[in-house]
Amino acid sequence: MNKEYINIALADDDEDDRFFFTEAFEELKIKNKVTTFKDGIDLMLHLEQESNVLPDLLFLDLNMPKKSGIECLKEIKLNTKFKDLIIAIYSTSSSEEDVEKTFVLGANIYITKPNDFEKLKKVLSEVVTTNWQYHTSGLNKENFLLRL
Repeated sequence: MNKEYINIALADDDEDDRFFFTEAFEELKIKNKVTTFKDGIDLMLHLEQESNVLPDLLFLDLNMPKKSGIECLKEIKLNTKFKDLIIAIYSTSSSEEDVEKTFVLGANIYITKPNDFEKLKKVLSEVVTTNWQYHTSGLNKENFLLRL
């Protein structure tokens, strides 16, 4: 991710969550461009369009109407065009089942949505500044779930 800015995408059906996510990135001292999608269908249409730049980092909510985060994750992992896409699950769910399922399906990290704006900024900063090449080479369940 060594370029002028980090291209970030968020797929989340909750308008407030999209707003706070975008606001948090505006306050961080990290050059970024955030694109948000209200559901999995919009996200997948964007990713599949050849003329669109792929995000460096995709934050994916699990519980969305039309197409869930799990469905998006499965589709993304089946397409070699997206093999280098870093996927952060970004969900209100902290169930062991969801964590396990997304880990097995190939997500890079699991984040339970913080309920505090300062914690949100801290989590997003930590995810964006992670050395993903190193992180994913030794991926195990202990470093998959981000706890703050």
